Amino acid sequence: MTILNSKIPAGPLAEKWSKHKAAIKVVSPANKRKLDIIVVGTGLAGGSAAASLAEMGYNVKAFCYQDSGRRAHSIAAQGGINAAKNYQNDNDSVYRLFYDTVKGGDYRAREANVYRLAEVSGDIIDQCVAQGVPFAREYGGTLANRSFGGVLVSRTFYARGQTGQQLLLGCYASMNRMIGQGKIEMHERNELLDLVIVDGKARGIITRNLVTGEIERHGAHAVVIATGGYGNVFFLSTNAMGCNGGAAYQAYKNGAYFANPCYVQIHPTCIPVHGEQQSKLTLMSESLRNDGRVWVPKKKEDAIKLQKGEIHANDIVEEDRDFYLERRYPSYGNLVPRDVASRAAKERCDAGFGVNETGKAVYLDFKYSIERLGRDVIEARYGNLFQMYEKITDADPYNGPMMIYPAIHYTMGGVWVDYNLMTNIPGLYAIGEANFSDHGANRLGASALMQGLADGYFVLPYTIGDYLAGEIQTPRIDLSHPEFEKKEKAVSERMSRLYNVKGTKSVDSFHKHLGHIMWDYVGMARNEEGLKFAITEIQKVREEFYKDVRIPGELNAMNIELEKAGRVADFLELGELIARDALNRNESCGGHYREESTTEEGEAKRDDDNFTYVAAWEYQGEGKDPIVHKEELVFENIKLTQRSYK
Repeated sequence: MTILNSKIPAGPLAEKWSKHKAAIKVVSPANKRKLDIIVVGTGLAGGSAAASLAEMGYNVKAFCYQDSGRRAHSIAAQGGINAAKNYQNDNDSVYRLFYDTVKGGDYRAREANVYRLAEVSGDIIDQCVAQGVPFAREYGGTLANRSFGGVLVSRTFYARGQTGQQLLLGCYASMNRMIGQGKIEMHERNELLDLVIVDGKARGIITRNLVTGEIERHGAHAVVIATGGYGNVFFLSTNAMGCNGGAAYQAYKNGAYFANPCYVQIHPTCIPVHGEQQSKLTLMSESLRNDGRVWVPKKKEDAIKLQKGEIHANDIVEEDRDFYLERRYPSYGNLVPRDVASRAAKERCDAGFGVNETGKAVYLDFKYSIERLGRDVIEARYGNLFQMYEKITDADPYNGPMMIYPAIHYTMGGVWVDYNLMTNIPGLYAIGEANFSDHGANRLGASALMQGLADGYFVLPYTIGDYLAGEIQTPRIDLSHPEFEKKEKAVSERMSRLYNVKGTKSVDSFHKHLGHIMWDYVGMARNEEGLKFAITEIQKVREEFYKDVRIPGELNAMNIELEKAGRVADFLELGELIARDALNRNESCGGHYREESTTEEGEAKRDDDNFTYVAAWEYQGEGKDPIVHKEELVFENIKLTQRSYK
């Protein structure tokens, strides 16, 4: 078994990052001009990295499959971004943010990485304010904060329900400035389909131009993957349909380890599924749980009447309402972490207390906060979110509760990286949601934007220099190298193989089939029998896919169905890897809930004696079982305890 070297610096936790920065190599301004870096993805992680690296003097080539870098899925983030500024004077601190994040991730993250994240969090806010991000402010002009799940302080900075969009616009403006100066070479509508490894080092990528269908070669001294997560393996998720995780999966197939793939987050505050023709789910910001109360009827007969449409939520008097999060978790109430809130909602619905026609919904009610604060205050805080809910459901959330239900959202697993954010392949980096590093088994709300910007603005720009200092004498990468030719040919053959199946079933039909298997057997609750069944079924679907998928249009031209087919081909392999990892981890932790590992009170039960490690999977080739390597997690500053939010 390979020993994974995380390269965590020695010394006290609070000094690791500063001492590490002082010890690693740097590249002079004159030498930066000689070095090329590829950044794949233009969301908050990729966009901030591209802008920062270009400002430092490197030559950056940025890639995205969208028609504009500002259409990255980071734009969909609503609720906010965490930072330990203590603006509310409620005893927040770097250590408290560090502790909350490790606890929220169910003690399955590296201490050193999480502390660094907390340490640089305040700088992110200063950076974004300087870029003009319009954070909400108090009457006196100071930046406003609100609470999010899993914490007892207010540390979340926000811009109404558009935080991701506003942060991305600030980041995109910085990128555009560098594009204008010729330091960033922007490639829109270009999708990574393979990596090029030369003499053991990442030296470039093979992409497909999504407008012309042309296969292209691109070289660089280092490659950065910043392409987000893989939640769309489940088909229905809060992700945009284009989100695919394909770049990270190609890194895995080229030898990069894939860590903790079973750590998938279920978000408790989503608009419930409404039909078979639906292609994605809509997230309602976790910030709504600040002022909304979650409940179901106490009486099953009332739930049945609601399911049949015989009564309305407002017909149920308060004493007949079960505010189950407040009942089960009095300390945190409606602001328990996402995994805890999601399982609690599932438990109530499975017990027959769901409130819509399918029985798969609970209420999120603002009646009490409107009575307490007034409609004007609630409208100022959440007006655009309420408007979005009404447009989608045709129900007015000011005059009745919202209906919500858990859905696939974020992925904590991803490409394995060391403390420098480099994978086990020299010169290949992974940042943001594409790596596994900071959230353990469950991400706290408002921490995705924090990690993406921390990696791109304040971590990678320092650590990548340590590697590139040894590449100064390396000339511009030769695109005629046999490895580029070999990989380009492999991509062309893969596309032709898919296109020439000439079957009878659409790409979406296979994706939906996979999604049903994943949600039913690898979703909110998992068990040994179900996971083994899922692995077998996914293999059957994959076999059928290569025999009967139908891709209309042309091979060497714009072809959206061909794009989707390549992504679904990856999903059909990645879905099996997720199930294998979930089967291997016979414990419950965070978003990974094994029914065999449950406390007497029905909560997730960790097994610290056997599973306090990162599971890093190594690809062995098509049709072969992957090998798992273990990075043991050492906790020197936080005591391992079973999580409690009661």
